Amino acid sequence: MNIDDNIMIQVASEKHASYAEQICTVIAESARIRGTGIARREPAYILEKMKAGKAIIALEGRKLAGFCYIESWGKEKNFVANSGLIVLEEYRKSGLGKRIKKAAFELSRRKFPEAKLFGITTSLAVLRINHALGYRPVHFTQLTDDLEFWEGCKGCVNYPILESTNRTNCLCTAMLYDPEEKKQEAVADGEKKIAV
Repeated sequence: MNIDDNIMIQVASEKHASYAEQICTVIAESARIRGTGIARREPAYILEKMKAGKAIIALEGRKLAGFCYIESWGKEKNFVANSGLIVLEEYRKSGLGKRIKKAAFELSRRKFPEAKLFGITTSLAVLRINHALGYRPVHFTQLTDDLEFWEGCKGCVNYPILESTNRTNCLCTAMLYDPEEKKQEAVADGEKKIAV
């Protein structure tokens, strides 16, 4: 039987509160193993995302398999990040990360349909997933200027690099999905088809 058949991916809620501490531990352990940055989060922060319906959780029965949350940034909440993507070791290389990220992407589009979606990552797997979802690499200056977002990077081992470049560069790759850009591309594609 395919492992995916046993895993339920859903929007997390308060009923998943008991997983918050384990999620934080897995995020921290993943960052330690990779030797790169995933900003440290506290269980209260993860629980807040669950209560607000801004997180995706993957469970095999009652066992945690993976997680991701969304956060809106900017005065007008015009930027949304999918963050904290984790897949527990025994579920890696099964496509679960892709399924969780797709669910977080869809949740972000439902909750914030006009917002630009972005992420910063050092993970090749996440870069590939984001690209498949329609994200494109961008310069850090094209991301949110919300200082609170950048404060979240302080828990990352690479923060001194980000700070030394005045938040214009780091070891992470910045990626952006712009719904307005996608609309314009769709219109242009439609016009090309009509012209043919």
